[in-house]
Amino acid sequence: MSKPVVLIAEELSPATVEALGPDFEIRHCDGADRDELLAAIVDVDAILVRSATKVDAEALAAATRLRVVARAGVGLDNVDVKAATQAGVMVVNAPTSNIVSAAELAVALLLACARNIAPANQALKAGQWKRSKYTGVELTDKTVGVVGLGRIGLLVAQRLSAFGVKLVAYDPYVQPARAAQLGIRMVSLDELLAESDFITVHLPKTPDTLGLIGEDALRKVKPSVRIVNAARGGIVDEHALYVALKEGRVAGAGIDVFSSEPCTDSPLFEFESVVVTPHLGASTDEAQEKAGIAVARSVRLALAGELVPDAVNVKGGPIAEAVRPGIALAENLGRVAGSLSTAPLEAVEVVVLGEVAEHDVKILELAALKGVFSALVTDPVSYVNAPVLAGERGVAVSLTTSTEAATWRNTVRVHLSLTDGTQISVGGTVTGPRSVQRLVEIDGFEIDVPFSEHVAFLRYSDRPGVVGAAGRLLGDAGINIAGMQVSRDEAGGQALIALTVDSAIPADVLSAVAQEIGAVSARSVDLEL
Repeated sequence: MSKPVVLIAEELSPATVEALGPDFEIRHCDGADRDELLAAIVDVDAILVRSATKVDAEALAAATRLRVVARAGVGLDNVDVKAATQAGVMVVNAPTSNIVSAAELAVALLLACARNIAPANQALKAGQWKRSKYTGVELTDKTVGVVGLGRIGLLVAQRLSAFGVKLVAYDPYVQPARAAQLGIRMVSLDELLAESDFITVHLPKTPDTLGLIGEDALRKVKPSVRIVNAARGGIVDEHALYVALKEGRVAGAGIDVFSSEPCTDSPLFEFESVVVTPHLGASTDEAQEKAGIAVARSVRLALAGELVPDAVNVKGGPIAEAVRPGIALAENLGRVAGSLSTAPLEAVEVVVLGEVAEHDVKILELAALKGVFSALVTDPVSYVNAPVLAGERGVAVSLTTSTEAATWRNTVRVHLSLTDGTQISVGGTVTGPRSVQRLVEIDGFEIDVPFSEHVAFLRYSDRPGVVGAAGRLLGDAGINIAGMQVSRDEAGGQALIALTVDSAIPADVLSAVAQEIGAVSARSVDLEL
């Protein structure tokens, strides 16, 4: 079998390729060259990018077998996450890889502003000794306002506390009691603007944060304030900042990010009191190596069919070892249930019973949903787009759990409600040290059949001779029966034959068997075990 292909579209650390390991074919291209990217992405399974490569709807449409887009960094401005989700492509990033580097740069910009390091450096290199011109200010006893107390904002606050500053912060999602334990006083944005001698911004770029530090905000600050933005361009309105600096309402600024990048010409550049850097927040050897290794590991997990903690468009996070065997089971149960459907789907309920329900089993709902839609639609279905397909079709999805289980230690059931009122129920369990998947229920009929790549179900009125007739017709067609179990609700009532066979049953053969035994329904399902 050929190896999965991973396309590296930008320069990444050697440790990235090392972390991928020998199981992949590695290709390279210049992702910033649009024509080269569109040609290279056609037949790859994963693409690794930084910030220069735009993975948009056009690129995703060109990729015929893409399963993962991996951004070696935090931001995803260059990846169309919505289009990727629609296409069933997982998007992963490295959310913690550069937080230390970004925090350190913010502190560096703040210190550079306070001590006029950049203009003093430039003047001295030009042969000018201007000690008095570049007198700065100390940080000790000053108030530093941190806008956004997430991971990076918190690291900045911790580092600045060593300078003897007073820390205030604005973040509507942080509890004041938690901040107080860290020596930080939570305030409103207006209070922070009015009190701070330094303001450092650490927010994600969203419609709500765009232009947050703008004209109105900059009229509420001290004229001695110095503002640092090493987060995302556009959160600090660059034109409003320029006007405030021009009018003497702001003393200085440290800017690493711009609303449009690359930015090589800005009105802000005319001020000696403004220190600028070309988006260097993640530009350290350590951050690049951490990011590359993190996304390489995510790519390995994703291409192996595992759930990825750093995926941004599918549920991530740790999965308990007790839950892992149930993932494939839930998907196969969903595929069986979907294959038994005879009308449009209205609702999917996943029921998890037994000891496993003590853990977070949300992943089993997702796996079942993937299985259901894999049986119902022709387009590829993944953990990523299965919830999208349900949402587009108005299908209600729910998860029910209980630590009580009747027959088996753990059971997963998938219930489907169809628009014509039909109810479908498929149950299964995992047993033994090898985690063997077993079907234990079909629409209330109790069975115990190991999963096979090829299974079939025949519903009929209980009477003599049916099993023999079905076996004879399958044998005549060269279909070898690996296992068979019959279940009935009562003698002479409704009965079910569950078959596992060594090869797929052709539709005409299944139809002939159904006609011969007078089956109410006959379905065959091919599974990926």
